[in-house]
Amino acid sequence: MQAGRYARLVEPFAGSAAVTLAAAHHQKFERFILGDKLSPLVELWREIIRNPKSIADEYRDLWHRERKRPIDEFYDIRAEFNRDGQPSKLLYLLARCVKNAVRFNPAGEFNQSPDKRRTGTRPDSMRKELISAHGLLHGKAEAVCADFFDLFHDAEEGDFFYLDPPYQGTSEGRDSRYIGGVTRERMIEGLAILNDRNIPFILSYDGSCGDRTYGDRLPNELASRVLLDVGRSSQATLNGDDHVTIESLYISHSIAPARVDDTVMTLHEFEPEAAVSGFLF
Repeated sequence: MQAGRYARLVEPFAGSAAVTLAAAHHQKFERFILGDKLSPLVELWREIIRNPKSIADEYRDLWHRERKRPIDEFYDIRAEFNRDGQPSKLLYLLARCVKNAVRFNPAGEFNQSPDKRRTGTRPDSMRKELISAHGLLHGKAEAVCADFFDLFHDAEEGDFFYLDPPYQGTSEGRDSRYIGGVTRERMIEGLAILNDRNIPFILSYDGSCGDRTYGDRLPNELASRVLLDVGRSSQATLNGDDHVTIESLYISHSIAPARVDDTVMTLHEFEPEAAVSGFLF
């Protein structure tokens, strides 16, 4: 999209806020909303926006604390986080755990294991990353603890929504591992709200890897769909398989490039041909 066409980028499932940070770096929007249901994550982003040096100091102390009792301290810090929800402890756990991926049990407790092959991001590198993020977002971004429906209802003219919720099939039932899953029914209802209000969006919500699929296709009337071939699955490779991952990217009809619906593209092919007026960078 052309700079200035949309004033505010809203990420209701912010997580690492990779898209927001990239958009801020490329000066695509004037303002940003980082939303998430995980309160400690929202508090972490608020601290990064306001005072990254304090979070960096706390992270440094936690990182050095584990050096005294490798692995054992990880589990102690994880247990402490599950009691007190301290944002810096969440940052440490995310930097230190397997795949840097947040996982929760049915009781809402962080239960991802430590990556025993590495020690996590070193404190000096983490400090630089936090200060860099602060420089991009300070005075422009707000972090909000909210359900995505609330942010949909609060959408304003000039907003653009980037939606990256947990995949269908990974947040419900036996395979549930996220703090707040999103059912297909709620997502359909929410996208209808955005369409009724003429709010453009991009959504990553389902996909496949080999013979396994994650969720059903969303209705055609809601959005166009591009199937992105993102290459060989790293998890499949670890399991000795050679499976390719296909991710679905839904684009609201008002901004979707022509003749892309259900077309399979590589990331290289998608970027120049269907980059939604320069938004995907």
